Amino acid sequence: MVSQEQRRRQLAREKYERQQRNRVEAASKAKRRNTVIGAALAVVVLAAGGAWAGGAFSSDAKKPSAAAPTLVGKGCTAPAPGQPSGKQWSAEPTMAIDAKANYTATLNTSCGAVTFQLDAAKAPHTVNSFVYLAGQNFFDHTKCHRLVTQGIYVLQCGDPTGTGTGGPGYKFTDENLTGASYPAGTVAMANSGPNTNGSQFFLVYKDSPLPPNYTPFGKITGGMDVLTNIAAAGENDANNPGDGAPNANVVLNSVTTAKS
Repeated sequence: MVSQEQRRRQLAREKYERQQRNRVEAASKAKRRNTVIGAALAVVVLAAGGAWAGGAFSSDAKKPSAAAPTLVGKGCTAPAPGQPSGKQWSAEPTMAIDAKANYTATLNTSCGAVTFQLDAAKAPHTVNSFVYLAGQNFFDHTKCHRLVTQGIYVLQCGDPTGTGTGGPGYKFTDENLTGASYPAGTVAMANSGPNTNGSQFFLVYKDSPLPPNYTPFGKITGGMDVLTNIAAAGENDANNPGDGAPNANVVLNSVTTAKS
């Protein structure tokens, strides 16, 4: 007999997987639509480019400074100045880590630091990719674009575009899925289906009933209070309560890794 709690967890899993499918479908539709209207957009971009060249958008000491954004979330501050690098690669980086060594990662976010231990032994390709991207400053100045406060309890980061559809230009295989579970403190890869890992990852701040489809590659060792505060500030998608952009402006000011 299925208990009420088991049924609740099953519904949460089904909802998340349905949302993932919808996001992938929406991204695909948007790509097709953009192809169709590309010519029209080119005219608009060209016009904007002309205005930029003429100085209409240039820095001007006489222009009033913009009001400072309202900071939401306990412990959050204005992000460090800078923009994502936008770097892209055509293939997964060559294996360069020592799978027998210990690696740690530090996310210096605008809402506080989060540290975690990387599991190179069980997820070597994933850890190798993460260490490589961090070393290339790929994650720096990128927003954590998704917060789920119902059912699965995750903060999702690592997309240079902040839209949920961006990545490093390459994909790599799933790892460490046998018996995978997602208790609070898990760090795992987000994906759009089997073997589609890129740069997006999520941090679990409360035990999550996700199915074993997402490569777990790390365990949080510090900063759970940072995640709890971000979650407490909520998300802001009125059309899909419990799953949207965080109200807290969570930006990865820098991401570093270390071998010990």
